[in-house]
Amino acid sequence: MKEIKFDFNNLFSLNIGKLHGVTENDLKAVSRQALAAQANLKKKLSTEASRVKLSLEWAMLPFQSRKTIDEISRLGQEISAKYDDVLFLGIGGSYLGLKAAQDALLVPYYNDFKKLRNDRPRIYFEGNNLDPDTLNSLLKNLNPKKTFVVVISKSGETTETKAAFEIVELWLKKHVGNFYGRQIIAITDPESGTLRKKVNLEHAKDGLSLRSLPLLKGVGGRFSEFNMGLLHLAIIGVDIKQVLSGATQMAKRCSKENIMQNPAYLYALLHYLLYRKKGKSIAILMPFSESLKSTADWYVQLLAESLGKQGLGRTPVSSRGTNDLHSIQQNNIEGENNKVVTFIKLEKFKSDLAMPATSGILSGRRYSQLISLAQEATEWALVRAQRPNCTVILPALTPYYWGTLLFFFEMATAFEGELLKVNAFDQPGVEGYKNYMYYKLNKPGIPQEVISQIRNHPLKKDSKFIV
Repeated sequence: MKEIKFDFNNLFSLNIGKLHGVTENDLKAVSRQALAAQANLKKKLSTEASRVKLSLEWAMLPFQSRKTIDEISRLGQEISAKYDDVLFLGIGGSYLGLKAAQDALLVPYYNDFKKLRNDRPRIYFEGNNLDPDTLNSLLKNLNPKKTFVVVISKSGETTETKAAFEIVELWLKKHVGNFYGRQIIAITDPESGTLRKKVNLEHAKDGLSLRSLPLLKGVGGRFSEFNMGLLHLAIIGVDIKQVLSGATQMAKRCSKENIMQNPAYLYALLHYLLYRKKGKSIAILMPFSESLKSTADWYVQLLAESLGKQGLGRTPVSSRGTNDLHSIQQNNIEGENNKVVTFIKLEKFKSDLAMPATSGILSGRRYSQLISLAQEATEWALVRAQRPNCTVILPALTPYYWGTLLFFFEMATAFEGELLKVNAFDQPGVEGYKNYMYYKLNKPGIPQEVISQIRNHPLKKDSKFIV
């Protein structure tokens, strides 16, 4: 079976000049640092206790037991066979990972046409914002008796998901009756948290009410697609084993000691060099596939939340070809030269279209040929302007290769964290807005230090600066 490939030709000075490209001397200069980072990450990954403590247990998700996979597959099939619609409530990785899988692995317009779904339910995502219009509109148009709900939250306290779940729970209770809880599954902490308490309470009353699956210890949200996302995959009919098999294959490649043969570590090292030595602080991920746009959105959270700390971290931007060649590409070519563009190129699409013979220069060309040419042309234009870029090449967009791709980016991000010497597995910056909201909502138990920070640093609004 083919492997995904990482083409890094256009990151080197040979193609884009010494001012903007990596040289062999640059690589030699950081070789000792790279080996130390590699050894450090290997040590952290070596024991379960270390992985759980440091939130690195996600690295073992590709190796889950057949029993676990079979149980989740059966549960997904049960839900799929009984309901017309499934509503997933979650935010961050609990939304972005699922949306990425949905768009990458299902046919386009899956929700819109019944014959495309093969008797499987429509899938909707909420609990990822506080805009009342979206949830309101959805609940007014769904049949509550034919809707299943999956709520995903480690603690049960994240405002967006908590608010949506309370509204949806009330909606189900009103229209379904006392056994509404049989139409809900919670994916949450196996031991603690308000959602876990609610699950235990309801489940004690009725063994079929508020069933649950665990968010595993040591698995952070943005790294959790191969944990909390498995039920979603089972419901939509994706082969979980194939997804995890792809991730397993990449995990093996990432265990290679020689970084030049380790695609994820090499990706991280080259981007680290371009960031720290060449000032390339913006990371643009541009798949040449409409189906991978949501995967690029998932990567934005992965990179930003993992590495944006201590005044460090590249700024990720989600894009896609060919649509954004008519917008952001102008800045990529002639704007500030502070970016690295990563293309994702598909060698084979799920289907194709041929142009009619009367189409001038397009005559007889296939869409797959045209999009491949557009990616090549974009690459050429960037190289001509001495703009660093690289390409991740996928043989096809299948569950196997998608699983490989996600694990590639996860391991690359973890290794880049080691190079930057930041903790890639926490997100203290995210807590700021949460704490401010909790304070304004009079949530009990807020630490006094947080209260003091908010009171001592109020928002200042001067009417003369509002026009």
